[in-house]
Amino acid sequence: MRIGEISKRSGLPAKTIRHYEDVGLIRSPRSENGYRFFTDNDLHKLTFIAQARSLGFTLGDCRILLGLYEDRQRASGDVKRVALESLARLERKLDELESMRAALGRLVERCHGDDRPECPIIDRLAGSSG
Repeated sequence: MRIGEISKRSGLPAKTIRHYEDVGLIRSPRSENGYRFFTDNDLHKLTFIAQARSLGFTLGDCRILLGLYEDRQRASGDVKRVALESLARLERKLDELESMRAALGRLVERCHGDDRPECPIIDRLAGSSG
């Protein structure tokens, strides 16, 4: 199938599929006229990657997980290790987001939001302690 069809069937934009091909997550041969040609196996891999990405796995994680998926001798502990590392990254990111939310919330509370030019949000963005 060509990229338009696999895009429709996988739910991924063609640009994303090209990127996954560029970084080596999938490989599609070219026909004589230069069109990419994808197989049902490629569709399965793209769906696998999309599911993994929706759970927060990085492209590097996806590469490892695809390798583990294809390795019928894999240890589930190897899969769990990748998932635990991803979970730890997500938890760190959540902590960072919570900190950002709290800081912005404090600034919003301190801003009068009226006709005065003084604004602690602008002051903070400009690098002053405001």
